[in-house]
Amino acid sequence: MAIEVTLDVMLAVRKVKSKDLAAHVGITDANLSLLKSGKVKGIRFETLSKICDYLDCTPGDLLRYVPDIPENAA
Repeated sequence: MAIEVTLDVMLAVRKVKSKDLAAHVGITDANLSLLKSGKVKGIRFETLSKICDYLDCTPGDLLRYVPDIPENAA
């Protein structure tokens, strides 16, 4: 995966419970858990905006690009 979700790190830094964030954003705890684990294929900009607003952060604080390393490069 080229995009890593670091939402769990930001929740810990801000000392925010997943349950509280999910309630503010208007998504289920299960969907937030899937997002935190990176097991989603996408996120709506509206949802991302609400998360950033609640956590007082930017999308770059929640998402990180990790380039794939070709197998023969090692």
